[in-house]
Amino acid sequence: MKFYNLALIVLLLLTTACKNEKTSTHVESINYAEEELDVTTTIYPEAVTRVFDAHGGLDTWQQMKTLKFTMPKPSGDEVTTTDLQHRYSLIQMPNHDIGFDGSDVWLHKKDTATYQGKPKFYYNLMFYFYAMPFVLADDGIIYEETDPLVFEGQSYPGIKVSYESGVGESPDDEYILYYDSKTHKMAWLGYTVTYFSKEKGKEFHFIKYSSWQEANGLLLPETLTWYHYENNLPTTKRNDVQFVNVTIDTNKLEPSLFKKPENATIVE
Repeated sequence: MKFYNLALIVLLLLTTACKNEKTSTHVESINYAEEELDVTTTIYPEAVTRVFDAHGGLDTWQQMKTLKFTMPKPSGDEVTTTDLQHRYSLIQMPNHDIGFDGSDVWLHKKDTATYQGKPKFYYNLMFYFYAMPFVLADDGIIYEETDPLVFEGQSYPGIKVSYESGVGESPDDEYILYYDSKTHKMAWLGYTVTYFSKEKGKEFHFIKYSSWQEANGLLLPETLTWYHYENNLPTTKRNDVQFVNVTIDTNKLEPSLFKKPENATIVE
């Protein structure tokens, strides 16, 4: 009987101790809405994230609403304005304007001169080259490592970019972003063109990102240099394209800016 009472007392003491231990443990709740979480590395390959960071960071880019730049040309300045959220576009040239309102590409002739290019191909072409590397964060992109580019004795690691089926006008386009292994800044872009043939491209064209300029905390191109190419490698310099009067900010423009003028034509 005494043994039974002793066992009961021990059991009660152990139960009380366990209860005290449980009630004394405090688990802090975390309000993730107030935490600064870096989700970039969970979405993009580490090498891509480092390139974004070297150019001011993807978070900074995604806060911006409007990008505007000017390309001086012998025929007159070409001014491109882009709504970064919806990718509305307006390209103003001396004799023509090209626009994209979210649904249609349109061409506005200011005089009798005939536009020699393909508006539906061109309306976002220079924007896409200019907004590198950040446009490589768009939806529907597939990343994979590829062989480095060796040019004039320097090796540039490469990231190959392709698109899921049905993404954009030319989902079979491919890009290769080459970057400086020390600074992680973008150095070269290799790209194929499938818009005209509608077939997967076999030849890579090459642009060297020759110099950069800072705009609102982001590192954006100042000069792009196109190169001749052979056997999917750059060879000799072809031409430079300069970008001036660059602005990028969080101010959103009215959609009416990109609306088709009454006397413009929709491009099919």
